[in-house]
Amino acid sequence: MNTMLQKANVYVEKNALNRKELKWYPSYHSAAPVGWINDPNGMCCFDGKYHLFYQYHPYGVTWGPMHWGHVTSTDMVNWKDEAVALAPDMEYDKNGCFSGSAIAHDGKMYLLYTGHVDLKQEKPEDKDRIETQCLAVSEDGINFEKIEKNPVMTLENIDYAFGGHFRDPKVWKHEDMFYTIVGSQKDEVTGQVLLFSSKDMVNWQPVGVMASGEGNQGFMWECPNFAEVDGKDVMVFSPQGVNPEGRRFLNKHQSGFFVGKLNYETGKYEHGKFDMLDYGSDFYAPQIMNTPDGRVVMIGWLDMWDRDYPEQEEGWAGMMTIPRELHIKGDKVVSTPVKEMEILRNEHIEVSSVEVKAEKQFAGMTGTAFELVLEADMANADEFSIKLETLANEEAVLSYDKKIGVLTMDCSNCGTTPKNKREVEIALTDNKLKLDIFVDKSSVEAFINDGERVMSARVYPMKPFNVVFESDGTTVLNNADFYTLNSIY
Repeated sequence: MNTMLQKANVYVEKNALNRKELKWYPSYHSAAPVGWINDPNGMCCFDGKYHLFYQYHPYGVTWGPMHWGHVTSTDMVNWKDEAVALAPDMEYDKNGCFSGSAIAHDGKMYLLYTGHVDLKQEKPEDKDRIETQCLAVSEDGINFEKIEKNPVMTLENIDYAFGGHFRDPKVWKHEDMFYTIVGSQKDEVTGQVLLFSSKDMVNWQPVGVMASGEGNQGFMWECPNFAEVDGKDVMVFSPQGVNPEGRRFLNKHQSGFFVGKLNYETGKYEHGKFDMLDYGSDFYAPQIMNTPDGRVVMIGWLDMWDRDYPEQEEGWAGMMTIPRELHIKGDKVVSTPVKEMEILRNEHIEVSSVEVKAEKQFAGMTGTAFELVLEADMANADEFSIKLETLANEEAVLSYDKKIGVLTMDCSNCGTTPKNKREVEIALTDNKLKLDIFVDKSSVEAFINDGERVMSARVYPMKPFNVVFESDGTTVLNNADFYTLNSIY
């Protein structure tokens, strides 16, 4: 193990937090033992386990020189901390091992990542960095060696990319070739994705521009991912600099998708309109993988750039979403919690065929880590709300207004939570609203109408939540199932 990598692992082992004693540390979401994390990286299946890496600064609670943290799981639910996988210890990645992906091939795991070199001290007008794509290999899925031929992809002799922004490779295999897409810029105001091909993952050839922005689609496309979902080619990516449009694109940066078809001969990707993957205030840089049983699963960073992170006072910052299974419905990508999340269910409170007029509570529906699954019939109601209230007069509210067809997640009055309120348009089916809500100490993830829309947010209440139902008119809870969820720590 090299010196920088050894230093990081020794530091993490020595300074690991006592997670169960922390007010806001998640109970069942993946987060780091100590320090800062952001983008998920390298999701893959290898040697009978799921592997998830993440952008990691172990030495502080703010963004810093990026390492790759690492967890593994046999079920995508119970995650085990592994050794730090990559450290910025080479000339080509000396200022950070930025985001990337992983692939299993011929009994080995390959990490393809961005090596970042900061040029701010000698900044040319249009270039303040050098970003290249680099390869690390492992035989056991734990210990990785960077290859001697790094970097394996550069912008040298590529005249259709602007500046030095060139990062976040996603690798996959199609027939007998490997392909990688990398986020880039067409010009100062237009993002794009570049396509490369290779027979051996070491010698890469540029294919060209696979897709580029039009109109309000951002100046830089980060973290592009690609997979076939239900027979359609889906590109997931995170454009920076998208301007707000009504209820959409209200976060610092966005994450969304195209649905289309990639022509592997020409390298061109024909696709539909851009849409968001999550309409909440905290979701970015999602990564997707194919599972051995044929599913496409996504995990995102359950946070957002440039806001307050109250958990920093506890010695950590950042967490991952729960894993979400992707499917196509019409021309949209829908996402639902992976079925394995049911492993965590513990105590169960069941309610059915109950009318809600004004406010209603049910004994036992309280806690810091729980799941609430319900179907509400709003045939005789104009509005229906689920309030997550605390004894400290805090609340996070999910409410549906049938008159305008909008669901709102309002966390503006929830302890030290950064003020946020998000809305999403969604239609009812036969006047019915379906929700699957996951609450975990400092987060809320709401899956709406079987994942047709999703809203995720970080919240920082001072006390456990009580679930309160409220209706303008009469809402019938056809079913409401409340589960406490076990900790994975």
